[in-house]
Amino acid sequence: MTDPLGDMLTRIRNGQTAKKDSVLTPASTLRVRVLDVLQREGYIRGYSEEALGAKGQHKGIRIELKYFEGQPAIRHVARVSKPGRRIYSGSKELPIVRNGLGITIVSTPRGVLSDAEAREHNVGGEVLAEVF
Repeated sequence: MTDPLGDMLTRIRNGQTAKKDSVLTPASTLRVRVLDVLQREGYIRGYSEEALGAKGQHKGIRIELKYFEGQPAIRHVARVSKPGRRIYSGSKELPIVRNGLGITIVSTPRGVLSDAEAREHNVGGEVLAEVF
């Protein structure tokens, strides 16, 4: 797999299209940090770690999806910076999604933050994804 974060975002998108309560994805530190941002911003209910595989040798993450009046809380999720083309942005140039109704997830020296948190800390970094 060349883009683990893109894979996780696609699993979330597909799970919400299929009206699933939760989806399962392999675990990694970056995925957990992105899920922390999504949970803080109210786009998912939560997540928990699980054992994967026949003997439980791999770790996985179960993501609890969130719906509002039958509609998914995440209407659009897209990967911005990809393995073939990295996108970086300073704190002043961070993209604003849907006039502030959405968020941009940014990997900064202070960790993975939403665009509002990155502006507050005055740090920029790699623009990972946009969500609304």
